[in-house]
Amino acid sequence: MLNKTDFIGSLAKGLKVIEAFRAERPRLAISDVSEITGLDRATARRCLLTLHELGYAAYDGKFFTLTPRIMRLGMGALAALPLAQMVQPWLDQLSEQIGQSTSVSILDENEIVYIARAVQRRVMSIGLMPGSRLPAHSTSMGRVLLSGLPEAEARALIESSDLTPRTAFSLTDPEEIMKRIGLVREQGYAVIDQEVESGLRSIAVPLYGSSGRMVAALNTGVAAVQAEAGDLVPLYLAALLKVQDGLRRVLR
Repeated sequence: MLNKTDFIGSLAKGLKVIEAFRAERPRLAISDVSEITGLDRATARRCLLTLHELGYAAYDGKFFTLTPRIMRLGMGALAALPLAQMVQPWLDQLSEQIGQSTSVSILDENEIVYIARAVQRRVMSIGLMPGSRLPAHSTSMGRVLLSGLPEAEARALIESSDLTPRTAFSLTDPEEIMKRIGLVREQGYAVIDQEVESGLRSIAVPLYGSSGRMVAALNTGVAAVQAEAGDLVPLYLAALLKVQDGLRRVLR
């Protein structure tokens, strides 16, 4: 257990402030950060001004936005992850083989975090890269990763998620989402039909370590040009499973 004298409260507050910025809220005022983090306005202001002084945030007199310099805090760690290093060559080869972008992600509470990606063509309006986050409940990799958890734990994460629909296809009923996760657990893969973004479909499979433990998820996302979302299975599942089998022998 950490000794209280070893805990740096100001660092913890600064990290809270950084985490307040998301893709859906890139510009925040001091009052916004205070509300999101639970910090008082004075503390939030000091943290934001410190980030600005160090070059990690831009400030226009009212709103703060993170600068590209903030990527230094995460990109180095992501790139140094053994998992990311091991899967990237496989992703590159798979992407070239199927002619589609491929990704690997891990679960962080009720979100997925991209740790590796090989891009063939852009099919989403938002740019995805290592470090990008998406809701687990509405993504193919997220449902795969949730299927690897005990049912009660998966349900708790879904119920804590923001289930606001992103498209007309998005599932918002926790029970229906749990049924889909149960199906993923049975069949070993997940297919998502335009739940994250209209016009985008994806298929994902789990990645296992040599011990048999699920360590990540692998997917490909494609434009919704097929007659049915299920058409992704004969098109891409075999290639995904081949990578799954190959990585099982090298992942810990």
